[in-house]
Amino acid sequence: MSAALTAPSRIDAEPAIRVMVVDDSVVVRGLVSRWLEATPGIKVVGSFRTGREAVEHVERTDPDVVILDIEMPEMDGLTALPLMLARRRDLVVIMASTLTRHNAEVSIKALSLGATDYIPKPESNRGVSTSPEFQRELIDKVRQLGGRRLRRVRRPAAPAAPAARPAIPSGRPAPAASVPQASTVRLRTGPVKVPRALLVGSSTGGPQALMSIAPQLGLIADRVPVLIVQHMPATFTTILAEHLARATQRPVREPQDGEPIARGVAYLAPGGRHMLVARSEGQSLIRISDSAPVNFCKPAVDPLFESAAEAWNGAILGVILTGMGHDGTAGARRIVDAGGAIVAQDEATSVVWGMPGSVAQAGLCAAVLPLDQIGSKLVRVFSGGVA
Repeated sequence: MSAALTAPSRIDAEPAIRVMVVDDSVVVRGLVSRWLEATPGIKVVGSFRTGREAVEHVERTDPDVVILDIEMPEMDGLTALPLMLARRRDLVVIMASTLTRHNAEVSIKALSLGATDYIPKPESNRGVSTSPEFQRELIDKVRQLGGRRLRRVRRPAAPAAPAARPAIPSGRPAPAASVPQASTVRLRTGPVKVPRALLVGSSTGGPQALMSIAPQLGLIADRVPVLIVQHMPATFTTILAEHLARATQRPVREPQDGEPIARGVAYLAPGGRHMLVARSEGQSLIRISDSAPVNFCKPAVDPLFESAAEAWNGAILGVILTGMGHDGTAGARRIVDAGGAIVAQDEATSVVWGMPGSVAQAGLCAAVLPLDQIGSKLVRVFSGGVA
């Protein structure tokens, strides 16, 4: 037998991501379990209808990821969450909830209690079964977040130095572990122009990251406009804006189309719509667009960054925080080419180093920093320092 056939591939050498599904609907549990089991590199190790059952079995099943419904009998998801994390501290928990104000509140509270992420769930079983977007997002989150946990706590021993690893077979997905590495980052000087606005883009892990730098965002908003895109559905962004307003001690709101942009306010893109910047009669305005998703996202970071680069002639500092995918990279390039600057969150402090890793690896960043250094860096820049 040839060496090419006997040498283990990277996928085969890595353990499967172990997933527990917790939902009171037998239909949802069945559908989600089948989707996950059909995905290479993922294994369902438990399926339970109540939070109490999940807590009781979390140590025995030893999952990497738990998909946790919010509304369940006996024990709901918010009650079960801290009990599960007490037994498995590094567990990845993805909250699943329908798009109601109550569930949005609970999901954001769950993030503050240690949940890693959330996923909006269609309201009916039929909606779950007929939503390719929900299926794609669920699998992507499990791959990315579960893969990161595996690399951190279950890194397998390296195989005995094969001469060469075979290529991943055609049609087989690349492993979730394939993310940009910080060692490849090339920094650039900047900004060329004094920034007149701060733009922030984030996705997975973003609500927690935004809350971490919120006090500094409030100070900056007194000097220049602050515009934020967080990948979130409608209702969720309304709740997030309320939380950020309390943390910044400044107004944070979802703007209306045509609203003049003012200092002292932070603008959060409304869920399900894009936020852009335009100029009219010498004044900067918000534009709200219901156009198609960009990079599978709506709102997306690229439309804001690209439109703002044009409206403010590149006099912008953009920040890319934790998130999956590469949204923001094209817009960041437009900002940099026009004389602005980009700061990205580093890999170690990102829940997923997809978006910030993409801009960093593209050589677009003036700085790549841990989350706890980003806020103070921004304050220095807008107080007359350098990026």
